[in-house]
Amino acid sequence: MKIIKLDAIDSTNTFLKKMAENSLIENFTVLWAKNQTSGRGQIHTKWISKKGKNLTFSVFVRINNLPIKHQKFLNFCVALSVYEALCEMEIPKISIKWPNDIMAGKRKISGILIENSLKGGIISSSVIGIGLNVNQKFTSENKLNAISVKDVIGEETELSNILDIVLKKLEKNLNDLEKKNLKQLEERYLNVMYKKNIPNMFRTNQNVLFMGKIIGVSPEGKLKIELENETIQEYGIKEVSFS
Repeated sequence: MKIIKLDAIDSTNTFLKKMAENSLIENFTVLWAKNQTSGRGQIHTKWISKKGKNLTFSVFVRINNLPIKHQKFLNFCVALSVYEALCEMEIPKISIKWPNDIMAGKRKISGILIENSLKGGIISSSVIGIGLNVNQKFTSENKLNAISVKDVIGEETELSNILDIVLKKLEKNLNDLEKKNLKQLEERYLNVMYKKNIPNMFRTNQNVLFMGKIIGVSPEGKLKIELENETIQEYGIKEVSFS
């Protein structure tokens, strides 16, 4: 493992992707920035973080023969790594909000962005970006619905200590992925899904409201919601949200 530390950068994912494109890069190279000025989330969203307060880092990993149709298992692997790290730190009420937000109670404590490189229909490598709110204070009414480790435990935590825990969990789970322990990864993910099997009001990206409950993830990685009439609908990223 190689860890590169930078004071400031626009996006750790963007920088690490360029490194991988322009040179041979060691597997499990980690790029950690104290200040990320243009952090990115899913589908053109932004990740906002105060300088030096939170963890913003990306990891380059080579993937061994994972078909693109199985990319959801890589997502499970990464989300579980952050989830398990926070559980080890005894942060309460941690869950995974599909596809890859980590929640502490009803508020977001971490976000993940995975960008894959393909050879044919196979994922050959990935840049895994992780943002984790650690020492930044958030009010309970903040627009981002964010929360930090400090908000939960009431004191600051050394960033390098949390980074070390997350990376160890990630190495272990990537090893499970390489061994093709796919069913086990999915079961572990489904067991800790945010609001799974709980009736909720949802809103589609067409602004249609409906009642339903999350029951799982489809083979293609879509969110499965059972409606009141007991039919099952599947939704992609940003196609549905809690109302």
